[in-house]
Formats: sequence, C-alpha cells, structure tokens
Amino acid sequence: MNQLVGNKNAIISNIQLIREELCDTANLESEQDRLNQDLIALTDMTENCIAENARVSQNQTEYQKRYNNLVNRYDKTKEQYEAVTAKIQGRRLRNEQLGVFIDNLKNQHLIGKFDERLWCSLVDYITVNGKDDIRVTFKDGTEIRV
Repeated sequence: MNQLVGNKNAIISNIQLIREELCDTANLESEQDRLNQDLIALTDMTENCIAENARVSQNQTEYQKRYNNLVNRYDKTKEQYEAVTAKIQGRRLRNEQLGVFIDNLKNQHLIGKFDERLWCSLVDYITVNGKDDIRVTFKDGTEIRV
C-alpha cells in the first residue's frame, strides 16, 4: 500500500487521463438519442400501418410482410438501444468507481499498520502465482508485485 501511496500523484494523474477516455459517454449518448428517435419513428410507422389496414382494403399478405418488416426493424433497433444503454451505465459506474478510488488515494498517507477500510476501498484482488510471485491489483487496474 505504501508503494502505491508513495507514487500517488503520478497514479492519480494517469487514472484521470484514463478516466476521461474510458468513461466518456458523449458518443454513446448521441447514439442512444438517435436510436430512441428511430424507435419512435418505427412505432409511428407500425401504428400507421395497422390503422391503414383497418381503413383501407388491401392485400393481407403484403400488409403482413410490411408489418413484420417494421416489427423486425423495431426489435433490432431496440436491442441496439439496450446495448448502448448498458454500455453507458457501465461507463458511468466505472467512472464512479475510479472517482472513489482517486478520492481515497488522495486522502491516504503512508501507513504503519493494516487498515481494513483502506484495504477494501483500494484493493480489487490478489494473485498468488507462487511463493515469490504475489501481485496486488488495485481497483484502478494498477498491479504491484510484492
């Protein structure tokens, strides 16, 4: 932990740069808005298709093809919308986690004894590859061999 804290300014700077890249949702939000508009348009088109079929006598085979095509397009667009929404939520969560990590690291000084709160807030997991190869991976992805 002291190795991490001793180099905290450089680590925080690197995390903030990575955070800007990994957690940016602007492009995804634009895509989400576009997909939402497409869903609204497809819903309107489907409703108009149904209303037209109710008002105007037409070939039901052709109507069914047109209706099925609209429903399939809607379903595919909805899947894309949900995938983009999940990515946005994932990036926002990662942004929050990195923010907590940075805040904890900023306020941390060298330690002389084990601090469970600090351990749980900064350490993600430990990998033991052998007696002489133990690695601590922090929540920001930083790995230190101990």
